[in-house]
Amino acid sequence: MGRLWFLLTIGLIGTVILVSLGVWQVQRLAWKQGMLARIEAQISADPVPLAEALDPEFRRYAPVEITGRFGQSHIRMLASRKTTGAVYRIIRPFRTDDGASILIDTGWQVQARDVVDAPQTRLTLTGNLDAPQEADGFTPDPDTKGNIWFARDVPAMAAALGTDPVLVVLRDAPETDLGVTPWPVDSAGIPNDHLQYAITWFSLAVIWVGMTLYFLRRTRRPVAKG
Repeated sequence: MGRLWFLLTIGLIGTVILVSLGVWQVQRLAWKQGMLARIEAQISADPVPLAEALDPEFRRYAPVEITGRFGQSHIRMLASRKTTGAVYRIIRPFRTDDGASILIDTGWQVQARDVVDAPQTRLTLTGNLDAPQEADGFTPDPDTKGNIWFARDVPAMAAALGTDPVLVVLRDAPETDLGVTPWPVDSAGIPNDHLQYAITWFSLAVIWVGMTLYFLRRTRRPVAKG
């Protein structure tokens, strides 16, 4: 009888823990979906002046409209697109009419194509503020001779191009050919695996219950006498 109660207790405790983890992931799923909806709404909102998006604090994904001129330098950052393969993101310096000097992620181009010179005319651009966290301890140092970077390290790129550490990802450049395809900000890169996690925990709970019933049945089975 003692063994029976032990197995039943372990089975109940394990089931409660696994079901609780599954319920927690369902709650996290609802929270993440709400967050993604808010981000998408912010991304697609009407653009505001850059100063408004930075004051009183930096608002990631805030849509902005900026007017000014591109600098003549650029950075190529190695990236990958599912349907294209390896490409370069082209990051350029941009000086706004109000004197701000920032980075513009203009978009992507295939590796074999030469980077075109940015137009030196006064332009009005629309994009979104971003603060990508792509660089880590495993990211190679930039190839300064080949002008190839391997992550959007905003502070380092700003230092290299002589701008403030502010990045705007281009959404639209009306009637302007920058020689790239825009790669606008979206929420696709934000992971949302909570449904899979919930299914995993609930599945483990079902398996745990099945194993508990199996061992309880074996324990209660009478031992055959010879």
